Amino acid sequence: MGDRFEYVDVRVDGDDGPIVSGFSARISASGLTAVIGPSGAGKTTLVRLLNRLDDPDGGVVLLDGEDVRSYDVLALRRRVQYVGQVPVTFPGTVADNLCSPDPAALLDRVGLPASLAGREADRLSVGEAQRMCLARALALEPEVLLLDEPTSALDSASKEGVEALVVSLAADGLTVVMVSHDPRQASHLADHVLDVPGR
Repeated sequence: MGDRFEYVDVRVDGDDGPIVSGFSARISASGLTAVIGPSGAGKTTLVRLLNRLDDPDGGVVLLDGEDVRSYDVLALRRRVQYVGQVPVTFPGTVADNLCSPDPAALLDRVGLPASLAGREADRLSVGEAQRMCLARALALEPEVLLLDEPTSALDSASKEGVEALVVSLAADGLTVVMVSHDPRQASHLADHVLDVPGR
């Protein structure tokens, strides 16, 4: 399937100097790519560049060979969905959050019972809320799923469930890019590993 994204000599400036400087790498369109590296290396920043939650101060980020800045930003974010490490719920029920004509099918896809559709979203456990956020992202039928340490706030059982879900989504053909602080998790789950050097 080739490459989905490419970083070309990317630089991102922070308050105390560059967060990322002269970074070049490719991300495959197939499977799950884990983004690893030391704390402060810019892993999350690099992933946020992929759907323009941030823009580089130098260099270019390509999606399917085109500068991401050439795409309509809303269309880009529908294609490239981002799920952060802390689940964000909107007011209302789980079904309200999913905004789907078939919330039960979405809940089933992420391993949650259909009975949760009527529950207030703010009454979910952290693990349930993280899965709901994944379901909400999948409702838009994206081509790419960006995950920023999606298991960092979860207990062991919830972590294993989300890991299995992420692997299955990648196996189904979704391009998955996941930031991980745990090299063992990355080596266990990922088809590809992108190691970001420290500053």
